[in-house]
Amino acid sequence: MTDKPFGFGPADPDDNKPSERGENPIPGMPGPGEQFDFGQLGQMLSQLGQMLSQAGTTSAGPVNYDLAKQIAQQHLAGQEGGVGFAPDQNTAVADALHLAEMWLDPTTTLPAGSRVTEAWTARDWVDRTLPTWQRLCDPVAQRVSGAWVEAMPAEAKEAAGPLLSMLGQMGGMAFGSQLGTALAQLGSEVLTSTEVGLPLGKEGVAALLPRNIEKFTEGLERPASEVLVFLAAREAAHQRLFTHVPWLRQRLLATVEEFAHGIKVDTAALEQLAGQLDPSNPESIEEAMRSGMLEPQTTPEQQAALTRLETLLALVEGWVDVVVAEAVGERLPGADALRETLRRRRASGGPAEQTFATLVGLELRPRRLRAASALWKLVGDQHGIEVRDSVWEHPDLAPTAEDLDDPLEFAERLGSSRAALEDPIAEIRRTEEREQAAREAKDADTKSADTKPADGEENPPPAAP
Repeated sequence: MTDKPFGFGPADPDDNKPSERGENPIPGMPGPGEQFDFGQLGQMLSQLGQMLSQAGTTSAGPVNYDLAKQIAQQHLAGQEGGVGFAPDQNTAVADALHLAEMWLDPTTTLPAGSRVTEAWTARDWVDRTLPTWQRLCDPVAQRVSGAWVEAMPAEAKEAAGPLLSMLGQMGGMAFGSQLGTALAQLGSEVLTSTEVGLPLGKEGVAALLPRNIEKFTEGLERPASEVLVFLAAREAAHQRLFTHVPWLRQRLLATVEEFAHGIKVDTAALEQLAGQLDPSNPESIEEAMRSGMLEPQTTPEQQAALTRLETLLALVEGWVDVVVAEAVGERLPGADALRETLRRRRASGGPAEQTFATLVGLELRPRRLRAASALWKLVGDQHGIEVRDSVWEHPDLAPTAEDLDDPLEFAERLGSSRAALEDPIAEIRRTEEREQAAREAKDADTKSADTKPADGEENPPPAAP
């Protein structure tokens, strides 16, 4: 699996662009100085129609999610063998989550957030999370779909109405194929429904993937039951946040969308790609897209969205890290080792980071996780768990990237920030009083400067009689 989103990557600088060679940038389209050939257009339409009918899937929108699901399920079917679990595995998952909830109760003021506990296969994970992936991937794919049209000659745009629709379906198929492969890989490795750090599943549903957990446990030298309970505690803690912090779920997903909407399309690279396409050969289309269709250009708006997303994800993961450590630390002998193993799994570019970068174009920075954990630990130690958890009550109270750099300063001002939100009118009055005092002090300084004797004068000149 590549670490570039939907085939993102710079074009080969050694290749000459078709437009620079004076050649036709899109098969069947006229080159510079040539007349539009409607016969070639008809041939292209026939080839594209045949290709799309052979694909056997239909899906509206910029990504063929039917194809993505089909490919992911086919990959995973060969890995998983039978369907479902033995009754004891479902019971083990339910018992582990129930125990984790009891251990979490004294360590956080947020109540249990899961109403349903489930054991998922990897294919279950694909089915349950695909709607959220659709929301995250559509903005990227829509940008790319628009680029197809931008790269076409003006005369072709006017004459090739049906062709434009088919080009969109071609792109949707290519994206769907890449998405399906990426989801299959992530589905075969992810341990819980929330491991990516985003609320991918339905609200109130806590889920573990027993078969993936069994593979993860191999080589850890820890009892399987201990690993299961530890991961159940992490899943339960995530669910408490996503269920009882109303603004968090929407803010996370909206920030991802905001970043994706800012992606800039390199139409020159797209023209080069178009010269490699053979409409009658679906494999050539996907291969050409993988060769480098876009070269993302980070804008200031994108960078701001990326910083907000990285900070918010770090805050979620850091809070879960601290709360789970307090809940299981004295109960599970291997808790510290498991905690460090999962941290390294994230820092080394594990399945969550790699697939997230592939699908949405974001490279997460796991180093902020340790900073966020330190901040939540400090706030809890200084102010108690009630104040620590109350920070989630309002997005304006949430720590910023600067606060992760200076957690001591955040902990010190936390009290005044809460007072401002609890009684905004009183805070406005206090602010007005401070501003009035500052103005009076400035006026006093100005008056003092006006009456001060000039240099060389011990006393001001006497007033006239």
